[in-house]
Amino acid sequence: MKKSTIWLLAAVMLTAFLALLFLQVKYMKTSLDMRTQQFDELVKRSLYNVMRDLEQDQTRDYLEQDMIESENRYSKYNQPGGVRDITGDKTPSPIISPDGSQPLADLNVRDQSLRPKDQPERLFMQPKQRSSTISKTQYDMQQSLSKRYLYERALFDEVIYKIMSQASNKPIEERVHFNRLEQYIRYELSYNGLNEPFSFQVVNFNNRAVYSSPGFTSRYKDAIYTQTLFPNDPPAKLNQLRVYFPKKRDYVYRELNFFVPSLLFTFILLVTFIFTVASLFRQKRLSEMKNDFVNNMTHELKTPVSSISLASQLLSDPSINKSPATFNHLTNVIQDETKRLSFLVEKVLHMSLFDKQRTTLKLEDIDANDLVASVANTHLLKVEKLEGTLDIDLQAEESTIRVDEMHFTNVLFNILDNALKYRRENVAPELMIRTKNEGNKITISIEDNGIGMKKEDAKKVFERFYRVPTGNRHDVKGFGLGLAYVKKVVTDLNGTIRADSELGKGTKFIISLPVITLK
Repeated sequence: MKKSTIWLLAAVMLTAFLALLFLQVKYMKTSLDMRTQQFDELVKRSLYNVMRDLEQDQTRDYLEQDMIESENRYSKYNQPGGVRDITGDKTPSPIISPDGSQPLADLNVRDQSLRPKDQPERLFMQPKQRSSTISKTQYDMQQSLSKRYLYERALFDEVIYKIMSQASNKPIEERVHFNRLEQYIRYELSYNGLNEPFSFQVVNFNNRAVYSSPGFTSRYKDAIYTQTLFPNDPPAKLNQLRVYFPKKRDYVYRELNFFVPSLLFTFILLVTFIFTVASLFRQKRLSEMKNDFVNNMTHELKTPVSSISLASQLLSDPSINKSPATFNHLTNVIQDETKRLSFLVEKVLHMSLFDKQRTTLKLEDIDANDLVASVANTHLLKVEKLEGTLDIDLQAEESTIRVDEMHFTNVLFNILDNALKYRRENVAPELMIRTKNEGNKITISIEDNGIGMKKEDAKKVFERFYRVPTGNRHDVKGFGLGLAYVKKVVTDLNGTIRADSELGKGTKFIISLPVITLK
């Protein structure tokens, strides 16, 4: 797959993910706003109903009080001679017949002589007389109802007048029973579907709190709702009810719990997407490195194979047998090229180490100082041939380590070979090997004054097939497996290795291994 195709897929997937994330966040914000508005509306409706309940209680209290005070007044209204209004003036009471034809006082009962004296009057009453009696009864009831209505209307007018003139002058403590107020609030909230805990405070017209229930606080303004009590009072004497909901946030976010797993899965998809894209690029780079490795290895194998083939053909010539010197030369060429071919094959076999979970090692206790000194002495001739120097500083007192001697020796050889391979032109190589203890570990550092490398290359130098660009230098050959092999062996020995380098000044490899304490 081309790199441009990978980038295109990455851009499309990233755009889709961002769009999905935007829609989720937008929907979540809209849901939060709707939930908050719903909560506000229910609370305001409930508090308004509480205010109406308090007004009704106040009206009822004044009405009951006025009824008690006016108990004697009602008997005066029932006396003959008319109904008196609230001011005491006499009100005329015309007596009209039910059919409206004439006053009942002008009606006479006729033919009374026809009624036997020994029979009840009502049995021998003429139809017209009986009708007049019924009309009179209805009239009496009408008059009684009229008197009652006038009384009640006057009573209500008096109550309204008292409420308007006297109620606002009383302190709010006398007008409201706070326990009953709490019951009203709880009932109205429950009726509207809000069973959330609350606390409240009543503030008088001087903005002084006259009552606060336990738990009320004014720090969270967004969770406090205000309702004016008795809004018909004069503006300078208005009292307020403040209700605080400590669990408002929980109520708002309660039905948004499903967004948490949704966002979680979305971020899992994001991590998977990033990992997939990174793996694609890594596999792409690894594939390119493998192709370079195969091309390089093909070129390297072609030379010894061609040399062996040519020498074999010459040996088949009978004339060669007559010249022992030529025969020995060809034989040496075949042996040398065979060794070279074996070395290349061994390099390829090193790749098998990276396909295993752990390299098979033959561990034994070895003195690190002795091993370092031995490897340094082996490389001393090579360094002196290049007119360089190799110094060792063995400061570690606890130097016993448990390693595979062959593999760990190869580790040191690879690092020292790279130090000589990547030396600066026309500059004598200077190598320094040090050992020292750090806690319960031993540190082996190998430092050179070679060409060095960039920091980003120092982080990748232990990867398979990775080779640091060397500019115009073409004399350095390799397959990018040496330091990867070093990293694999050190890691399997429960150690660590890192590279500190500066371009143009040199490189320092630091190996850290646990120390075996001998009792």
